[in-house]
Amino acid sequence: MQKEMIVADMGGTHMRFALLKNHKVSDFIEKNTPKTKEKILSLLSGEIKELIDKNGKMKIGIACAGVIDKDVIRVSPNLPLKNFNIKEYIENKFKADVKIENDANCVALAEAKFGVRKKNFFILTLGTGIGGGIIIDGKLYKGLGSGGELGHIILNKGKDFEYHFKRAKSNIEKMSQVAGQGIASLISVFDPEVVVISGGFTNLGNPFLSKIKNQAKKYNFLHRMPEIKFSEIENPGLIGAGLLFD
Repeated sequence: MQKEMIVADMGGTHMRFALLKNHKVSDFIEKNTPKTKEKILSLLSGEIKELIDKNGKMKIGIACAGVIDKDVIRVSPNLPLKNFNIKEYIENKFKADVKIENDANCVALAEAKFGVRKKNFFILTLGTGIGGGIIIDGKLYKGLGSGGELGHIILNKGKDFEYHFKRAKSNIEKMSQVAGQGIASLISVFDPEVVVISGGFTNLGNPFLSKIKNQAKKYNFLHRMPEIKFSEIENPGLIGAGLLFD
């Protein structure tokens, strides 16, 4: 029996939508993320409606940037959706079964099942902001419900990882140094089997990855250094949104 569902990935720069059949993406749509809450919700509900009209009513999985607790977006530095219950909003619109999770957590789920397939690792999404997802003993780790915000560890001068990365975005050397410092700090905490990097900045390719590796090695405290690699999964956020129903 085929598993089919509608999935959405809401990022600060792009919003992506698709039909997921047995964890494979089809009917893919990508749009620029609007700037206002009203336009974001209009785009979200509009694209979901199109997919429902084309394929029929089904479950809906949503990956969304921000701190999500009990289906409420508590805060999202790159989306104007503070204290908004997006699950309830979509359920009321479409009378469907809806699940929502932080977008980086969805990437971590996709990596655990279809990517690196390790039991202990963390992922970082380098994009509009920095997201993080943690897999421990094969399961997503969230603390009391909102943990895993790896982009908000404090690195320097009272400012967090995401702040310094955003400041460095026009300079690949500075970006790789900030990323390497953040990753080295997290390696000291988790001692992972592997570190996976996803998100738009992976488009900078192997030269960027090599620089990150060199910086992480420079700042690493532990006696071993895990592999650091780019994700090899296409649209891991969408696939992870589908895995919320597994």
